[in-house]
Amino acid sequence: MPARLLSPRCLALGVAALFAVVVSPLTAGDWPQWRGPDRDGFAADDESLGPAWGDDGPEELWSLEGMGKGFASVAVVGDRLYTTGNFDDGQRVVAVDLPAGGGQPSIAWSKTFTEGVPKHGYDGSRSTPTVVGDKLYVTGSNGSIACLSTDGEVLWSKDFAAEYGSGSQSWGYAESPLVDGDRVIFTPGSESALMVCCDRNTGREIWKTPYPPQLTGGKREAGYSSAVISEGGNVRHYVQMTGGGPIGLRASDGKILWGSDAAANGTAVIPTPLVGGKGGDWVFVSSGYGAGAACFELTPAGRNELKVRTVYELDGRDFQNHHGQMILADGYVYAGAGHGGRANSPVCLKLETGEIVWGGEKDKLTGPGKGSIAAIAVGDELLFRYQSGEISRLALTTEGYRPTGQFTPRVNENDPSWAHPAVAGGVLFVREQDTLLAYRAGE
Repeated sequence: MPARLLSPRCLALGVAALFAVVVSPLTAGDWPQWRGPDRDGFAADDESLGPAWGDDGPEELWSLEGMGKGFASVAVVGDRLYTTGNFDDGQRVVAVDLPAGGGQPSIAWSKTFTEGVPKHGYDGSRSTPTVVGDKLYVTGSNGSIACLSTDGEVLWSKDFAAEYGSGSQSWGYAESPLVDGDRVIFTPGSESALMVCCDRNTGREIWKTPYPPQLTGGKREAGYSSAVISEGGNVRHYVQMTGGGPIGLRASDGKILWGSDAAANGTAVIPTPLVGGKGGDWVFVSSGYGAGAACFELTPAGRNELKVRTVYELDGRDFQNHHGQMILADGYVYAGAGHGGRANSPVCLKLETGEIVWGGEKDKLTGPGKGSIAAIAVGDELLFRYQSGEISRLALTTEGYRPTGQFTPRVNENDPSWAHPAVAGGVLFVREQDTLLAYRAGE
């Protein structure tokens, strides 16, 4: 299968130990956080989509209502699934007990973690829970973070406005918190606290980093992205795509190692950065609204410092990822490119050069659905979920656009269909607002 470029199996032993802490304890096939085990969009190595689909797509195993209103994806650890949704009393975490060997799932518990129902454009939850051991972490779209036990008890929480002076965001806060060992990292996006690191068990603040002056590319706010861990340039740091542009903060103390205003826009910066590439020293970012994309190479520059080179920037007419995220495999980026009605264009580009290999404006290629593409990878295949609801299966290859099947889930409100699919334990999970659907994956 293609190399997973943000993977403990592909990085140094110390990084492997780090990720084992970040997402442990895991069982085979877990999907414990936003974008899967390693935050790179890949399912676990032993997962597959199984035999070719028939005309009706994969077999539906079951469906369950009660997820609330929202666009959040799901986290799956063992026989428990977690997501977030809006209810009459506020935004909640919903926990679902999954059936073993068939049968119907059931809601184990749901717990409110916001004061009332957050109000913003496209009402509903955004944050996918990050599950670590017996705790989980979630961002409220009102601008807050909460730590809950996996039994549903709120252990601690922080309000971004009250504690950090954060403002509201037009479409609500959307971050899925990043856990690194015993720390949790999140993005209030205020002038005094762009990003914050806390003890994940107690909520005690370890460091906070003010908004730096060099991030001028868009709006000085958190944006709608989620941070990732990079070891680029042999320095562990957190890479985030903020409202003002991409930034890298040293993990140990929050010092700003690098920042840029490239690929940001003045409306909404959404995609999660890609880190990895040859030697693990590359960062690729993109956003919509005409902003385009940018690629950076990181090299060591003294003790715990970095030198950053902008390798290239792409115009939005060549490539832009509005939302739906991107997959980095074997030095190539796979995504839906474009914006608005043209955001349904499957694309493959070469990371180190920005060359479009297939798709997009190069081939005038459009997929079977409309709107942005939510992208994940399973083995050597891709799943693209269009915001109009269709799910397309295609080969993860540089040899051209090769779709191998598609279907539309039985429940498709197209409200729009922004929740990202997930594959864990031989099951494809699809969230459509209040309804959770499960389909057979694997052999």
